[in-house]
Amino acid sequence: MSQSVISVIGKDRVGIVYDVAKILAENQINIVNISQQLMGEFFTMIILVDTSKCSQSPQALAQLFADESVRLHLEIRIQNEEIFNAMHRI
Repeated sequence: MSQSVISVIGKDRVGIVYDVAKILAENQINIVNISQQLMGEFFTMIILVDTSKCSQSPQALAQLFADESVRLHLEIRIQNEEIFNAMHRI
């Protein structure tokens, strides 16, 4: 299993979870765990995903989420789980 962490931040609105889940499903990316929270008017979500069935390269996925961030007026980032863990070690 190849896992990545996706973070989503933006102004709260109806359909954010749907929009992100649709992108994941279209790219054969499975949600392993998900956490979301409202902080005032801001929506935040962290998703642990399995990318092992996705045919896109990590660079292509990063670009896809960058493009979708602009379209959806959100900040969506994807990082390999190992890199994410290494960056957050003290």
